[in-house]
Amino acid sequence: MARSWLFAPGHIEKLLKDVSRVGADEVLFDLEDSVPPHMKDRARVYVTEALTSKQAWVRVNRPRTEDCSRDLAAVGGLAVGLRIPKVESPEDIQWVRRRAPTLPLTATIESALGLVRALEIASSEGIFNLAFGGADFAADLGIDDAGDEETLYGRSHLVIVSRAAAIEPPCDGAYTKLNDDEGLRRVSQRARRLGFGGKSSIHPRQVPIINEVFAPSRADREWAARVLAAYESSRGAATKLDDGTFVDTAVAQRARRIAAFAG
Repeated sequence: MARSWLFAPGHIEKLLKDVSRVGADEVLFDLEDSVPPHMKDRARVYVTEALTSKQAWVRVNRPRTEDCSRDLAAVGGLAVGLRIPKVESPEDIQWVRRRAPTLPLTATIESALGLVRALEIASSEGIFNLAFGGADFAADLGIDDAGDEETLYGRSHLVIVSRAAAIEPPCDGAYTKLNDDEGLRRVSQRARRLGFGGKSSIHPRQVPIINEVFAPSRADREWAARVLAAYESSRGAATKLDDGTFVDTAVAQRARRIAAFAG
């Protein structure tokens, strides 16, 4: 499970060369929104060249478009995985799968229609996880802000359908205020509490904060170790810690997830 997903605009050759040095769990070479329309072809060339020496995911253009067809023809045999923007149906996923049948896919939900069909999308073959596209989602709903309160229902829904479809937890959308470290930390912590597994980033300075927030803290790891020790000692029976914390199967399951992620 990746904590941080760092975008690198595909038309800026220097960024493609430098981006993997900043500690992001996954790098996303972008061929979509960050690339001006007249530079799409150049971006495909730069991204293809970069993928010969670097492992990275690629965000392609909207499925079932000519731009996406060209993207897949260029990078489908080189990318680690594909992030698909503006997904609104399982058919969007199937269209990509026919052209890139072996790659793991992230489906980005960015509209009301995509949200309504999120469980079908998450259950499609090849889906690794979902991602939330806050800016486009807010624009589709006609609201002024893609903040926590305004998008709470949609983001929580993605967490629930991801679990129901037995895929990885979703990736939260990028925080666009690049100089607001405390704001980034705050929204990342809320996303983690909501059940997101990681967050997109649009600048290297955001990566350390995201990695820290979405990794188990020392207190989390110590708590998990105590819970698992108590649960094993009780041979799976309900028990409690020295501080009175109740431990049963559900609590032990959470402790196992923390221990596995920490490992």
